[in-house]
Amino acid sequence: MTRLSVFIATSIDGFIATTDGRLDWLENAAAPDDDYGWETFLADIDALAMGRGTWDHIAHLDELPFGDRPVHVFTHRPLTSNHDVKVWSCSPQEALARWCQQGLRRVYVDGGRLISAFLAEGLIDDMTILTAPVVLGAGIPLFSGGTASSAFALEGVRTWPSGFVERCYVRE
Repeated sequence: MTRLSVFIATSIDGFIATTDGRLDWLENAAAPDDDYGWETFLADIDALAMGRGTWDHIAHLDELPFGDRPVHVFTHRPLTSNHDVKVWSCSPQEALARWCQQGLRRVYVDGGRLISAFLAEGLIDDMTILTAPVVLGAGIPLFSGGTASSAFALEGVRTWPSGFVERCYVRE
């Protein structure tokens, strides 16, 4: 079975971006020489799934920071890209079935709305949530309305001198 994982940063008040989609607050809060566990997490990922908003934020990069892992962008709108990405407009259940058929071990799910859609179906297996020492006051929330109630167990907590806190959860 394919494991579905989340790795995402939020503000203290639970926002993943400003109301206009900016992430400069996160970049300003992060220590430049620390990856906050990203490389270790990525080393265990076979493919990525991201929502259109997340894709639009990174599409301009010359090289994606995921190596040769396949990237699946979930959208109903046409997508043009210089990168080799797969455009999907299927349900979370259909996506999981395809990844299982492909023999993928672990898929990274990214983007607030997409994470919420997979959570609503009870499909997220684990979440690593980094909290930056910033209060935004408003913005794009990590979880959108309509997310089903789910029970997760806290697996671990880690802190950094920069004030970031990592919480790792696994689905019960």
